[in-house]
Amino acid sequence: MVISRMIRLSGRLRTRVFQSSFLVLLVTVTVLVLYGVIAWPAKLRAKTAPAKTAPAPALAAVPVTEEAPKVGWPNGTITGRVLDPQKAPAVGASVVADGREVRTGADGTFTLATPASGGSLLVKLPGYEKVRVEPTAGPINVQLKPQVIRGAYLTYYGFNERSIRSRVLDLVARTELNAVVIDVKGDRGWILYRTEVPLAVAANAQGPATIKDFDSMMADLKSRGVYTIARIVTFKDNVLANHRRDLAIIDTRTGKPWIDRENLAWVDPFRQEVWDYNIAIAQEAVRKGFDEVQFDYVRFPTDGKLSAARYSKTNSKETRLPTIAGFLERARKEIGPTGAFVGADVFGYTAFNENDTDIGQRIEELAPHVDFLCPMVYPSGYHLGIPGYRNPVKNPYQVVYESVRLIRKRSAGTPVQIRPWLQDFKDYAFDKRIFGVPEVKAQVKAADEAGATGYMLWNPKNDYTGAALRQKGSLAAR
Repeated sequence: MVISRMIRLSGRLRTRVFQSSFLVLLVTVTVLVLYGVIAWPAKLRAKTAPAKTAPAPALAAVPVTEEAPKVGWPNGTITGRVLDPQKAPAVGASVVADGREVRTGADGTFTLATPASGGSLLVKLPGYEKVRVEPTAGPINVQLKPQVIRGAYLTYYGFNERSIRSRVLDLVARTELNAVVIDVKGDRGWILYRTEVPLAVAANAQGPATIKDFDSMMADLKSRGVYTIARIVTFKDNVLANHRRDLAIIDTRTGKPWIDRENLAWVDPFRQEVWDYNIAIAQEAVRKGFDEVQFDYVRFPTDGKLSAARYSKTNSKETRLPTIAGFLERARKEIGPTGAFVGADVFGYTAFNENDTDIGQRIEELAPHVDFLCPMVYPSGYHLGIPGYRNPVKNPYQVVYESVRLIRKRSAGTPVQIRPWLQDFKDYAFDKRIFGVPEVKAQVKAADEAGATGYMLWNPKNDYTGAALRQKGSLAAR
């Protein structure tokens, strides 16, 4: 009985323990559920809310400074003075701005209307470095530095041929040479690069060696500091004469364009449209970056059946002289304001002849209209020699010296400088001698001592006597 009672008590105890445990579990689950309901939105907001960043430090106060006002030219006119290296007035110097050009007076002063563009001015005088002047409020004072140009010629094909071009540029790098003369329009009338001159395009003046990447080649020359001269063969133009026969010298025997001994046609120097054409090509060359334009064959023809040549006007001394001088005057007037120099090649004999040598070239008429006169003082070209020298190739120094001296004397009173062409090729007229180191050195010395402003070497094969030239180092040491 006692045992059965104990059993009954034990069962009731288990029931109560079970009921208590169930109640605790129920309470625990309820608490957890309630916690989740409350806490979950907070966690969700924490996950989706942008992360808090530390507040940015306060910026330090920076004082505001006003930019200095840009200096401009004075209103109305710009005045100034240009001096030579000895501080004497530089008479006849050019001041160029916005396509306009004025010259300095006897005291070296100038007055120029303020350029509308507000850009810089360019001051130039043949024989001196060009000077660029940035805008300034006060009067301008410029002192020029001498510039002696010593160049070598590169033909239409030579400039295009890498090995030839590199050979000449190597001489420029090593020796006293600092310039190249490049055929922009050569003896046949072909233009070196892709021209945009309408008449040249129509005439198909793009020859077999037209350079497509000329601009990059010009940039390379500029990076080397090379002075660049554009040679433009003017009135000897086989391309234009055959394209526009109305502009050609006509052969009275055939009615076709007249030809010289090289079987090349010429255009009529009297034709204004021929002037327009060559000036347009020169201006394009300046836009390409050339420092100077040099007109060659700026004359009437000298060989061939001259009596059969028919022009649009009577060919006489009275008409030839004003025609050639007039072309150069107009060319200088239109090209000068671009900032480039203008030169003209003339026969060496013009130094001694008082007439126009029957080609329209006389020093007194041409000198006032160009920056450089470039006489071709090749001893082989004098034929019968100059007074006192029957065989000029035996006397290269005397031939060059006398030619330069006389041209300087006859052009005195003008700003023009004389820069002769020197012979660096085999004689063809006398004893067929090679012009080597002694002959080239003699000519260079003569040009210097006669007062020339540099020189240019001519060789149709572009093969020059480097051993006759002073090295760069020796020049710097002088």
